[in-house]
Amino acid sequence: MSRLDAEALRDALSKCTIGREIVVLKETTSTNDAVLQLVMPNRREGLVLFAEHQTAGRGQRGNVWESAAGKGLWFSILLRPKIGIKDSARLTYWAANIVAATIRDSISLNAIVQPPNDVYIDGRKVAGVLVEMRAQKNAPHIAILGIGLNVNQTPRDFSEELRKRAVSLATLRRRPLDRHLLAVALLRNLDRTYTESFAS
Repeated sequence: MSRLDAEALRDALSKCTIGREIVVLKETTSTNDAVLQLVMPNRREGLVLFAEHQTAGRGQRGNVWESAAGKGLWFSILLRPKIGIKDSARLTYWAANIVAATIRDSISLNAIVQPPNDVYIDGRKVAGVLVEMRAQKNAPHIAILGIGLNVNQTPRDFSEELRKRAVSLATLRRRPLDRHLLAVALLRNLDRTYTESFAS
């Protein structure tokens, strides 16, 4: 599969807040950690950082997230939502629902949210969301929204432990999918609904 192209993604997301800046890394430990390293006091929200491979991807409660190189969408978004840190669950719920809705609309698969942060199809996990917030003095809090979406893995790309519990979109559709198109659709949906829910 071809590598994600930061410039092509940015061009497709013109006028969007989420996606105003795109970074694509070949490899990192965790996209959430990589975004935190880039945060500066005056950095605007909307930075999206993709990694083709994570060596230490994380899920909720410290779980490991497997991210086969070049097979999925592993990315994190820098946000400055106008909510309190105690309300971070709202971001998780919102993002998981947008991931599920995008899969239903773009891939025609019946994705549902299993609270608090997972997306399932036919009883198997296809995506997960991880939100981490940091307090800021005299500024909106920082939220790092991490999303992992299984796109083009085969069963062999999952560990033996996960094969019965995880699945990719390509396995369900029985063909490889265009990661670029899926990324653009997902980011556009996140941008539109974020503005409505968290930016005012």
